[in-house]
Amino acid sequence: MKIVFLTHYFPPEVNAPASRTHEHCREWVRKGHDVTVVTCAPNHPFGRVYDGYRNLAWQVENIDGIRVIRLWTFLAPNEGVWKRVTNYASYMLVATLAAPCLPRPDVVISTSPQFFCGLAGYVVSRVHRVPWVLEIRDLWPVSITAVGALHNAWAINLCKRLEAWAYRKADRIVSVTDSFRTHIEARAAADKIVVVKNGVDLEQFGRPERDQGLARELGVEGRFTAAYFGTHGMAHGLDVVLRAALLLRSDPRIVFLLVGDGAERRALQAARQELGLTNIVMLEQQSKERMPALWGLADVALVLLRKSDVFKMVIPSKIFEAMGAGRPIVLGVEGESRGIVERAGCGIPIEPENPEQLAAAVQNLAERPELAREMGAKGRAYVAREHDRRVLAGRLADVLADLVRAPAASAEPTMANRARRTASDLMGLLSSSLRRHTSIR
Repeated sequence: MKIVFLTHYFPPEVNAPASRTHEHCREWVRKGHDVTVVTCAPNHPFGRVYDGYRNLAWQVENIDGIRVIRLWTFLAPNEGVWKRVTNYASYMLVATLAAPCLPRPDVVISTSPQFFCGLAGYVVSRVHRVPWVLEIRDLWPVSITAVGALHNAWAINLCKRLEAWAYRKADRIVSVTDSFRTHIEARAAADKIVVVKNGVDLEQFGRPERDQGLARELGVEGRFTAAYFGTHGMAHGLDVVLRAALLLRSDPRIVFLLVGDGAERRALQAARQELGLTNIVMLEQQSKERMPALWGLADVALVLLRKSDVFKMVIPSKIFEAMGAGRPIVLGVEGESRGIVERAGCGIPIEPENPEQLAAAVQNLAERPELAREMGAKGRAYVAREHDRRVLAGRLADVLADLVRAPAASAEPTMANRARRTASDLMGLLSSSLRRHTSIR
């Protein structure tokens, strides 16, 4: 099977979408499939191209047998709305222009967010007259309005209409949570939706040992370390860690370790300094190669989001990474995520954005190391049974193969006509939204 996968993020970037896509594609290659990933020069989260790369119109490399085509995009750091939107939109435009030059696939899959990457998959699939699979890892625009990142009524309405349009056009929709499926079913036929949840590469995540030299270097030697690894964004509400640290500042046994970057990191650093918190260590985003050693320092993993009904539908991939590393979890997320942690018996759920409960949970595990070890072991066993990335990659490959085997839909006889129809569909949607906006005003 020849697969073209469109994603805005890919290694050496280390965020959750890059890891999910890479691990799925790597497993497909191992099973004999021909996989091409279409992405951009690695630059997340700083908006600066990584060493060894350039932001060229077209460059090709091979990663673990995956053909990786990197296209030029307008680069922007992971902060601020309009520069990021321009970054996202430039990817969609360039991927659309590059569509005829891509290897002809049997199926196209694109992942969202970011939203424009998802839409680019439709164009590429129409140009090559093959099925299109849309993967939904986060609900746009619901999630961005929930954190106050988008306020413009016209822009929100346009995003909603684009969302519904994409669900109608996709041949299959892959949701990463059961809760997302419920949301999508209100906008698309239920029989085109499948759920393939996140998981963990168990080959990468053993139960890492504590590196005492690294612990000394970071100032956490001999201390119970509550670690948060990942994006420091508007959705995560990491100020709750600072407030919990303030409550525990007189307990010398406990230290908080925050590793990552994002739109809120500088504000968190400034607040830590203003409060004089010496029990918080903050590191910028680290390479994937260094993460096992950092996991070795974690006595408990923090998985946190803001308190919102929207985030009850989310399952942060950090849950499965913590389980894979055999670490207990303090979970500040409600809904489907809480159900997983409670079924696995691998952590302590708390109310999101509640510093008193966060401090109490961390202190409880610091005082009961045998409980922490037991929870870590239960999480590791659960993720091996239910969320092995190799098994999940096979499940998604089956979804793609079923589409490839299905009878081909009728299509225009020429590439020019297909491109014109695709452009007409999108322009019609935009024009309709503009007329609607004008009539409202």
